[in-house]
Amino acid sequence: MTHTTDRPTRQASGAVVPVLAFAGIVVAVMQTLLVPVIKDLPQLLDTAPSNATWVLTSTLLSGAVATPIMGRLGDLYGKRRMLILSLAVMVAGALVSALTSTLLPMIVGRTLQGFAMGAIPLGIGLMRDMLPREKLGSAMALMSSSIGVGGGLALPAAALVAQHADWHALFYGAAGLGALSIALTLLAVPESPMRAGGSFDLPGALGLSAGLVLFLLPITKGSDWGWTSGTTLGLFAASAVVLVLWGVYELRSAAPLVDLRTTARPAVLFTNLASIMVGVSFYVVSLVLPQLLQLPTATGYGLGQSMVVAGLLVAPLGLTMMFTAPVYARVSAKYGPKVTLILGMLIIAVGYGAGLGLMSAAWQSLVIAVVLGAGIGLAYSSLPALIVGAVPASETGAANGLNTLMRSIGTSVSSAVIGMVLANTANDVNGVAVPTMHGFRVSFLIATGAVAVGLLFALMLPKAKRAPQLLASSAEDEVVERAEEVLRGFRGLVLDAKGAPVARATVTLIDHRGRQAGATVSGEDGRYALTVPAQGAYVVAAKAVGHGPLASSASHHGEDRAVELDLSLPGETVTA
Repeated sequence: MTHTTDRPTRQASGAVVPVLAFAGIVVAVMQTLLVPVIKDLPQLLDTAPSNATWVLTSTLLSGAVATPIMGRLGDLYGKRRMLILSLAVMVAGALVSALTSTLLPMIVGRTLQGFAMGAIPLGIGLMRDMLPREKLGSAMALMSSSIGVGGGLALPAAALVAQHADWHALFYGAAGLGALSIALTLLAVPESPMRAGGSFDLPGALGLSAGLVLFLLPITKGSDWGWTSGTTLGLFAASAVVLVLWGVYELRSAAPLVDLRTTARPAVLFTNLASIMVGVSFYVVSLVLPQLLQLPTATGYGLGQSMVVAGLLVAPLGLTMMFTAPVYARVSAKYGPKVTLILGMLIIAVGYGAGLGLMSAAWQSLVIAVVLGAGIGLAYSSLPALIVGAVPASETGAANGLNTLMRSIGTSVSSAVIGMVLANTANDVNGVAVPTMHGFRVSFLIATGAVAVGLLFALMLPKAKRAPQLLASSAEDEVVERAEEVLRGFRGLVLDAKGAPVARATVTLIDHRGRQAGATVSGEDGRYALTVPAQGAYVVAAKAVGHGPLASSASHHGEDRAVELDLSLPGETVTA
């Protein structure tokens, strides 16, 4: 069953983009909040080092599980509603962590904080549903980059707090930022009228969650357990079995959590594979540069900087990512997001390649951070446009949730592999493992190799069509121009019983399985335009305040033109 809103869409204010981007930055802060105090966690929590690592692992696992689930729930029940829920859970988790100094409650709080990672794809989905064409590219680029921006800016801020105040202040600050983000969202962000058909796939959510935990757990703990231990290999094998069974179930489900057929499209598949490699490359610099900067000069290669100075020198990584959003919008508008992704990956490769010879001074770390920030910013900005342009409007949240998950998997793999490399190449100094320059350079080479593989995936992306589905839900002033560009689909007028045009009517495309395949809003002159994902039989449903609903059956046989279909609403008045 397809659901639509009974109220006309609220006009998005100019505050929507900065408010949603701020929410993304706040959520991303949770990922690096404790980096400055990692080495002190065993003492602070009075536990063994192996147990203390769960404070970081729990956030990663819950974020990976929540991201695709919250995306699907947003498609079904409202993206703004789920965004506020994600932020509220994060605030609760931050307060739990702020009020404890023992391990188990801290892990519970950190798990709740990771739950908020679903806010990133929800924000991207809200932008697609509300913003006009000319603002959409740069807005989604900023939202996508907020993962890196928040992580980069959190390092110096958290280092400053940890160095001059009680470490619990980190969590009180995070809770305050989360509460502010909720308030701003309630004030400035309207709910999207778009709803997907069907119901929530609970078995699919449980299966995906189990498979992800079984896969990511040995990745994050493999260095502690041993990569060839029975526990590690057993969990990898169990994850493979669970994910295969989950895939079979999803393919047979009428309303799956993740539409695997859509995911298998080349545009979606290769974008997700490239996302993993971008995630790997992003996390390498976050692991290497802070350690290099803080190592004492007595090692012969350490740069001897304080925790705060090291954070400030790495912060331009996130700042540059933020400032690349408008650059991405211009480049992508002219050449397309595929070209922008390729350009971003080439810049990342140059940054890591040059970085191999730029590790002898603090200012050189700053140069590396700026170059990599520009490349990663362009790459991250391209990903949501590629995904949104390849999936139906009703699957935006779930598809972007899956893409964000792919980035998280990349950072998880990067953390495990680079951690193992640095540990295996470290020197033992009075019982303390000190990373070596050789280990840092091998890490940069691994990042360069990951970018090369990602570049191959990017080159395999199909050429974008002139009128991608990205524009299907732009504001009403774009609908007429949109209709002229549509080559395949339905277009026409929404009329009342007297034959007069009906403005701001919600028009929904429903496929033969009863699922929403697209949606739009009629313009001031009553015109609408809908693209179709594939040829076949559809129902085009229209609804407007003050009129009864209407549903018309229609077929599209793959013609290279739009099928004209006028919709005449009944004259009786219905309660809004």
